Amino acid sequence: MMSYSLSAACCWIILAAILAAIPSQDNHWRRAYFLMALAAPILIWVYLADGVYWGLAFTMAVLSVFRWPLRYLIVWLRGMGSRPTE
Repeated sequence: MMSYSLSAACCWIILAAILAAIPSQDNHWRRAYFLMALAAPILIWVYLADGVYWGLAFTMAVLSVFRWPLRYLIVWLRGMGSRPTE
């Protein structure tokens, strides 16, 4: 039997797929912020209720959904996000 936290995680993945399929004017950024806010407590819940392995599996699923925001974050953290001075 699947726990409630894993059920919520699966529903989050389905919701992310549906929201990604709908056209958007802002390249899905508003939806990405909504999904990030929703994923954080679910991720903590999965880690606490089902352990590290299921938590890591859901973490990988979240990271695969947020591959572009994650890429922008890495570039920004490296300091390469700013424009070169002329």
